[in-house]
Amino acid sequence: MARTPSTMLPLGTEAPDFSLPNVDGSTVSLSELADAPALVVAFTCNHCPFVKHIADEFAAFGNEYTDKGVAVVAISSNDVENYPDDSPEKMAAEAQARGFKFPYLYDATQDVAKAYAAACTPDFYVFDKDRQLVYRGQFDSSRPESGIPVTGEDLRAAVDAVLAGNTPSELQSPSIGCNIKWKPGSAPSYFG
Repeated sequence: MARTPSTMLPLGTEAPDFSLPNVDGSTVSLSELADAPALVVAFTCNHCPFVKHIADEFAAFGNEYTDKGVAVVAISSNDVENYPDDSPEKMAAEAQARGFKFPYLYDATQDVAKAYAAACTPDFYVFDKDRQLVYRGQFDSSRPESGIPVTGEDLRAAVDAVLAGNTPSELQSPSIGCNIKWKPGSAPSYFG
């Protein structure tokens, strides 16, 4: 299993805009989420073993925080021609099977992943009510075969801080996962 870390986009970065198709056929854009007290953007996919490792707990996290008014979006940017398990049809089946209450968006051009400097799946970003980046990195310290329980404690702590009107700790650890599956010849310069 290749292990690719997050790029750790600078804190304070403004949330890059997006308007992407959701698995339910609608389109979701950043501007529609403006009223939420916090925004969580998760770059994910279906096939990655690092994503599968946290998938149940991430679904629970996303549903719980959606119910608290947080805007949670999952985005898959993988090249589906070479990784058909990440196709929009299979994304829809994954969202249904896991009971997502939040959007699962498809970034066909990979432009959104590049705008966020996303490098791996899973890769997490938290923005405050002003859409300034306050957290980027791991869900928690658990990895496949690590023996560490999956809790989402790092991401939960960051979102809870924002909801309480506080700034998350700047001691943040990068996520580790599979690299985003870039289309041939399109890997961004920040990605090795």
